[in-house]
Amino acid sequence: MLLNYLRLLLLPFSLIYGMAITLRKKLYDWGIMRSVKFDLPVICVGNLAVGGSGKTPTTEYLVKLLADYKIAILSRGYGRKTKGFVLADASATAETIGDEPLQYYQKFEDVTVAVCEDRVAGIEKLKENHDLIILDDAYQHRAVQAGFNILLFEFRKLGTLQFLLPAGNLRDVFSSRKRADVLLVTKSPVPLLHVAQQASINELQPNNTQKVLHSYLKYGELKHLYNDESHSLDSIKNYQIFLLTGIANPAPLIEELEKYSKTIKHEEFPDHYAFKINDIEKFKSAFDAETKKEKIIITTEKDSKRLKAAGFKNLLINLPVYFLPIEVDLFEEDKITFDELILNYVKSNRRNS
Repeated sequence: MLLNYLRLLLLPFSLIYGMAITLRKKLYDWGIMRSVKFDLPVICVGNLAVGGSGKTPTTEYLVKLLADYKIAILSRGYGRKTKGFVLADASATAETIGDEPLQYYQKFEDVTVAVCEDRVAGIEKLKENHDLIILDDAYQHRAVQAGFNILLFEFRKLGTLQFLLPAGNLRDVFSSRKRADVLLVTKSPVPLLHVAQQASINELQPNNTQKVLHSYLKYGELKHLYNDESHSLDSIKNYQIFLLTGIANPAPLIEELEKYSKTIKHEEFPDHYAFKINDIEKFKSAFDAETKKEKIIITTEKDSKRLKAAGFKNLLINLPVYFLPIEVDLFEEDKITFDELILNYVKSNRRNS
């Protein structure tokens, strides 16, 4: 109730914010503000809301789909303590490049990962040695005119009333979706009923050139933070789960874990949260105090990058602490359409093609 009143108080500021971003949008549309187009394929993965829509696994899906090309992923590097252009290397940490870029770097050895607030400057540094560039979370970065825009919408939030910042979580107006090539509905239920699929299309009202496609999450095996040990989710049925997250929307993860255990103690932090020693000490004390023998600590893959990089090993090394990887996949017909659109775009826009 208090939160609803606070939102009402912030609505005038949301109105001002909406007017400002609409004006900025028009200045780019009219060509008054400059947008740079590059002579190689540039794919942008973005959303209208703040975090939580599945940009990271969608970017990873693209990397696997385009494995035959020399790819660079360019991100802002949210949460890092550095500035300017930074190329990921063996010394990279979540503090130097951000948790998501670190995840990309450690997962894909043949992919270049870089961060830069100024995407135009970043692309300039990368374009000569790569076949294509994937922009992670750059839909609002209009200074770059991406060749192909994928805009994500979380399934469960479609049809709900959402407000612009600061009253809500939207950082862009809904009409901005008209710039996208694909409107990708993420975290869809499995199976996806035709009526639900049609409801998404009705909500998003695509234009004649846009495709509304649906994806869903696939969960992998639990992987230990510090060794090669792994377990299936089936193996932890009825365990006491201690869940530690610093992501925008942990609800789908909790929903998945509840299939295996009804006793989940969740320690929730904001997205990209920089864990502190005191946080982990308190969390460890709660875990140690649990008398049930079958117990486990679970975190997300993104959070694991900050936990490993921040010097918490001494506290966690002897505990059953695991992260749960996720992947994105699309429903059969949508997958064929999506893959074909991406592959055709890259093939037809390659330099010297």
